[in-house]
Amino acid sequence: MAHRIITQVVITGSRVLGTAFREAYKQASASASYAKAQAKNNPGAANTFASQGLTLEEACKILNVKPPQGGKANLEDVTSRFKKLFDVNDPKKGGSFYLQSKVLRARERIEAEVRSAAEKVEREAELKEGWKPKVFKDR
Repeated sequence: MAHRIITQVVITGSRVLGTAFREAYKQASASASYAKAQAKNNPGAANTFASQGLTLEEACKILNVKPPQGGKANLEDVTSRFKKLFDVNDPKKGGSFYLQSKVLRARERIEAEVRSAAEKVEREAELKEGWKPKVFKDR
């Protein structure tokens, strides 16, 4: 009699676990295909921070600044908005840590976008000039 109950418990448990794993796989697969589709539709979004998932548009909305035009942004304006919102949302002053972290991630996202655009311009300028290695002469 006991072996029958144990067998039923094992079979039922394995069904539950199998169903849970199958559903988790479906959800992960759907999430991955959605991310691929978003990357194809919006190439700038592929450069987002994976853990935060902030796009450039979201970051600009959070800080209430204009998006970088041609890879250039008014970083003084971004910094001033960041400082104001970061201080307002300080948990010690009754603010929200979640909102404070979103403000921080938004500033980092905008700065990363500007830095990426500057590096791209630098690379293009170097390609136009050609490669000029630095030669050091031994005495």
